[in-house]
Amino acid sequence: MALTELRVAGFGGQGVILAGMIIGKAASIFENGYATLTQSFGPEARGSACSAQLVLSDEPVLYPYITQPHILIAMSQDAYNKFATDVRPGGIVLIEEELVRVSEIPPGVKICGIPATRLAEQIGKRLVLNIVMVGFFGAVTKLIDREALRKAVADSVPPGTTEMNLQAFDRGYEYGLESRCAEQLPESLPVERGLEGQFAGSES
Repeated sequence: MALTELRVAGFGGQGVILAGMIIGKAASIFENGYATLTQSFGPEARGSACSAQLVLSDEPVLYPYITQPHILIAMSQDAYNKFATDVRPGGIVLIEEELVRVSEIPPGVKICGIPATRLAEQIGKRLVLNIVMVGFFGAVTKLIDREALRKAVADSVPPGTTEMNLQAFDRGYEYGLESRCAEQLPESLPVERGLEGQFAGSES
């Protein structure tokens, strides 16, 4: 896995941080790669802006903060408005298509949408929309192996909710495959030469 910067954003109560933790755990524990996670959120527990920033790599990550993400997962309009223009040209923006209206798009950035909240409600609980988004992310980007992501979901969600969350993940993944969005994306994400050396290197 080439060094990849990823931001997951939405509002408090959507499970933004958990989604980021699952992706990072899948990359670092279940695929034997490396990941860092930083997070930011408003003062309120729910309803305020919330985001998780990840750096994923197949080498140790020396700098944990993102500069210009390759991928944005936007689960609210505010998240899209605030962060979409930061995505580097050639990157990907994954949106909750019934909550986000697309406006300004950086040159060459691909937009892929999924009705994650509606799919989560069909499964039984709208709160699993974040897991639907994780599945969609896996199918569209193919950055992390599907089984690694499923294992990370099962390892991260509250006891008694594993089956429902795995259903949510599978539904999001299947939607991503069926959407044909992945077919329109480049085989690899754009990585600036020298960026890997700035953020990741060999162990000392």
